Amino acid sequence: MSFDGAMSFDGKVALVTGAARGLGRAYAQALAAEGAAVVAGDMRDCGDTVALVEKAGGRIRAVELDVADMASCQAMADAAVESFGRIDGLVNNAALYGALNGGRFEDIDPAEWDAAMAVNVKGIWQCCKAAAPAMREAGGGSIVNVASLAANYGMPYALHYTTSKGAVIGLTRGLARELGTADIRVNAVSPSAVTTEGTAEMMGEHADRSLAVIAQGQCFKRNLGTEDLVGAILFLLGDGSRYITGQTLMVDGGTVFL
Repeated sequence: MSFDGAMSFDGKVALVTGAARGLGRAYAQALAAEGAAVVAGDMRDCGDTVALVEKAGGRIRAVELDVADMASCQAMADAAVESFGRIDGLVNNAALYGALNGGRFEDIDPAEWDAAMAVNVKGIWQCCKAAAPAMREAGGGSIVNVASLAANYGMPYALHYTTSKGAVIGLTRGLARELGTADIRVNAVSPSAVTTEGTAEMMGEHADRSLAVIAQGQCFKRNLGTEDLVGAILFLLGDGSRYITGQTLMVDGGTVFL
């Protein structure tokens, strides 16, 4: 049995949301390096991501994206088909995280709760709605939703974020059953806290201490970097995982065993 090409993305087209910085940028760079044409979407300017990918010889198009707006999600999918002719993969990475205020559950602002659900849950649903028709046309594809250890562990003092990521896991499972007949796989990754700008923003002045506590609860006593997640994303998007769907892959340094 040969696994040649299991991680090759030559001729494939992938959408990455939240691609202006951090994890999203790393995913876009990795996919392009493996041969995929990438559409990078974000509310922020993706200019730096585009420059890095193009400097390395990759193909990429940036679009302004608000995942909470269906028309914006559809425009991203349309841009992919217009520029590259198809859609094979989708990484639902965009999320409200660093901009959320932590605290006791009864003190969460209802407007902030609604915003977390609109972006972290509805946003993924809408991006899947926009991309799935082109994936069906292409004969199949792979969707990877970014959940979080917060949901599996039950992270306190950020219940809006924790709840939204739990919903992502449920969405992933249900959608996998709906899209399986179209040969579209739907999986999730649940990372521990990753050393990105978003994590620093959410944890604020307590970031160093909080990250140290998280690392001590893991089998591997160090915090995750963006490079620790790229391989999992590429695996779930690539042909090496062609018979895996509806699963949540923990990328958490050995914190929770499922």
